Amino acid sequence: MYEPIRTKSVHSTMADTPSDFPHRSREEELDIQLAGHLAALLAVTDELRALAPSADLDTAAERLAEQVARLRGGGTPARASLTSVTAEPHLTDLHRRAHAVAGRALLVAASRADTAAAILAAERMDSHAAALEPRELATH
Repeated sequence: MYEPIRTKSVHSTMADTPSDFPHRSREEELDIQLAGHLAALLAVTDELRALAPSADLDTAAERLAEQVARLRGGGTPARASLTSVTAEPHLTDLHRRAHAVAGRALLVAASRADTAAAILAAERMDSHAAALEPRELATH
């Protein structure tokens, strides 16, 4: 009924061919993801520090920078200067964004079993949630 295939298929499996490019392990991929989430959280933290300076945010920024550097093999993360924030976003929006990014970082840190990063992300989530509570209650 069907004619058999007489030529070699152009579609081949990768199982028998050596790789021309390096592959990353799952742990390396999770390190990259976690470093990215923590770097994003650091950027939002720096924005918050520029708009509403506090010792808590300063400490958090330093701890985040240390974790990003650790995950990137010693490379220091890019930081925005505190005076470079031009558009003044609403603090509530920044706290919401920071809370969401910290949640993503916590998920990756937990799947990676990185206790230090998970604790830091959870602390930041709590801090941003606490910063949102009075504002959320005032708007209702």
